[in-house]
Amino acid sequence: MKTLPSVLLGAVLLAISSVETTAQVRQPAVFENPERIVTLSPHLAELVFAAGAGDLLVGTVEYSDYPPQASSIARIGDAFRIDSEKLAALGPDLILAWPGGNPQSLIDGLRNDGYQVLELAATGLESVAIQLRRIGELTGHADRAGRAADLYLAKVDRLRVENLQKPPIRVFYQVAQRPLFTIGRKQVISEVVSLCGGINIFADLDSLAPVVSMETVLLRNPQVILSARTGSANPLDIWLDYPAVAAVRLENLYLVDASLLARAGLRLADGAAQVCRLLDQARRKIEG
Repeated sequence: MKTLPSVLLGAVLLAISSVETTAQVRQPAVFENPERIVTLSPHLAELVFAAGAGDLLVGTVEYSDYPPQASSIARIGDAFRIDSEKLAALGPDLILAWPGGNPQSLIDGLRNDGYQVLELAATGLESVAIQLRRIGELTGHADRAGRAADLYLAKVDRLRVENLQKPPIRVFYQVAQRPLFTIGRKQVISEVVSLCGGINIFADLDSLAPVVSMETVLLRNPQVILSARTGSANPLDIWLDYPAVAAVRLENLYLVDASLLARAGLRLADGAAQVCRLLDQARRKIEG
């Protein structure tokens, strides 16, 4: 299992993925009941297994490591490059692609080669359930997928209700430190922050993964700084030189589990729950 690389790649890919692709994508008719599926994203492989159709998955891309069974599925490349010979040898009758994460030129090329491709866009928290139900319908597992989707949405709704009346708290989410990437308002992690009663300090930016300056972060003075661990070093240590920042002064510098937040699968609800717990912890420090 390639834990650290998968976390890093997943965080960056989810941060740059488009949330506006659904209306723009021209979806061809898709045959029902595929027997050999290939996924072009780790989170799509997760959803195939969650739908109960893991036995139909014959190929996927690098960093597909959840559930554990996904690690044994044949690799045909990564999110950006596909080995055409390996793909042809697998003979898929359905390819699940990730618009915004996979280059559109790659998706179009697969269609031109005669493959049947379904694009499933990561458009936010609710899109996870929509995608899961779609996969369940296609593979003959509508009931199981529906139950899993309902459970996921119930978790999200419960978090929304629990955090509705909590005091707002200013949050900076650090995707990468050099350059300093963060999240704009249309990014799903920004939706998670809002769900937990937080205010993404860069929610005024339309860009999904804007590069910001250290000076701008200091001016907006977050009360909490979140980041995913992507290596042996703590990426939040860069803020220790700025004790005037509220998040530093209050020791509200928290690492989150990118394997939960960086992929638009069912575990996103667990990632949201983790963020909500951390914001609650930060609130107690502010109030105390």
